[in-house]
Amino acid sequence: MLTTIRLRWPVLLSLALLPVVQSHARTEDAGAVSRPPAVIVQLAIQDAIGPATSDYLERSMEKAVESGADAILITLDTPGGLDTSMRRIIKKIIASPIPVIAYVTPGGARAASAGTYILYASHIAAMTPGTNLGAATPVQIIGSDEPERKPGKKPDPSAPSNEAPAPKNAMAQKAVNDAVAYIRSLAEMRGRNADWAEQAVREAVSLSAEQALKKNVIDIVAADTADLLRQLDQRKIRLPGRETMLNTKNALLKPIRPDWRSELLAVITNPNIAYILMLAGIYGLIFEFSNPGTVIPGTIGGICLLLALYGFQILPVNYAGMALILLGVALMIAEAFAPGFGILGFGGLTAFIIGSIILIDTDAPGFGIHPALIGAVALSSAVFFMVILGMAIRSRRHKVVTGAEELLGQSGTVIEDFTGTGLVRVHSEIWQAHAAETLHKNQRIRVVGRDGLTLRVTAFADKEKSHV
Repeated sequence: MLTTIRLRWPVLLSLALLPVVQSHARTEDAGAVSRPPAVIVQLAIQDAIGPATSDYLERSMEKAVESGADAILITLDTPGGLDTSMRRIIKKIIASPIPVIAYVTPGGARAASAGTYILYASHIAAMTPGTNLGAATPVQIIGSDEPERKPGKKPDPSAPSNEAPAPKNAMAQKAVNDAVAYIRSLAEMRGRNADWAEQAVREAVSLSAEQALKKNVIDIVAADTADLLRQLDQRKIRLPGRETMLNTKNALLKPIRPDWRSELLAVITNPNIAYILMLAGIYGLIFEFSNPGTVIPGTIGGICLLLALYGFQILPVNYAGMALILLGVALMIAEAFAPGFGILGFGGLTAFIIGSIILIDTDAPGFGIHPALIGAVALSSAVFFMVILGMAIRSRRHKVVTGAEELLGQSGTVIEDFTGTGLVRVHSEIWQAHAAETLHKNQRIRVVGRDGLTLRVTAFADKEKSHV
């Protein structure tokens, strides 16, 4: 009897607890059903990476974290950009408390140079078929990494063909080694192919999406965003201090577009626009100083110059180039005031062109001043300062030949005898004249002043008559 009771006791206990277990299971199911879908903030890099791009991404990522988003998706299509802006973006990605997914899309897009570093830094790296990444060599040394060869000496055919030649100078070597160490550290942090990353820097090699997946350079090849989210579902991501799992099934994409501040920054940090603003500011101030009180040129010039200086302070500007531009403008103005047979003007034009070429101290794609713009501005500046301004200054030095001022000092004849006020003929015109002496008919007079429509005249001295 006791044995029977002992055997039935677990059964009775399980039967008693069954309603509680079923109630708990129903609660879990209800919670799973009512769980809101994940929110993924979508950002985009669609051009060269510069100060405006880094500002947009940094502020948008902060907004995404503050809004409680589950992840950040960055779509990439970039030829590269500035090293400083790229590093600011990567610092933000590494410190992000939520997963960051970098996705090269649409088909035909690329993540070259700085874009490759951003892919390596992201928690998830994905690409669309028909895209590519790589060519991550620092652009300042491209063209200088070919070793010098003695005339007649041929390369050794037994040497490995994929081994990159060493840069010729210490500065180039330093830049390459720094870039290699940086991208290798990103690859090791994310568990990706560090050897190929080094190749991308030293040899500027590139990979297609399919090859990148085979070589463990990226994590996913996805046909579109929906396919990407499907493949990301339930994937574990390691974040600073913790590990999380992506729940991207039915996730909501929330795009954040660049606001007015980012758009304005993108405009004024365009080197071509900043260059035009700087010159417009300089010319506006020159016009204002040469014609005090005009106000409008000085106001517009001051605003343009301040906007240009703001753009230049976040761009890699060569201040020697800016000094040469200012010197060139000064020399062209000097040519207008003190003609030196074209020497000052030619020297100023040369300084202006050289300064414009070296003004932006980088060869990063999208951050050079277009040669056509430099040529057009240099030519128009030379014509304005050396020709038009020179003609205007020379015309000021000529004797006045029209208007009221031209009458002063002119000679004429008396029409009828008069004392005080009478009529005189000057330039075949009859004028009312006032004289402090008695004048006679046909007597020669000189105009010494004017009061409205009345001339003040005086008779020629005897010694002057012989010259009339």
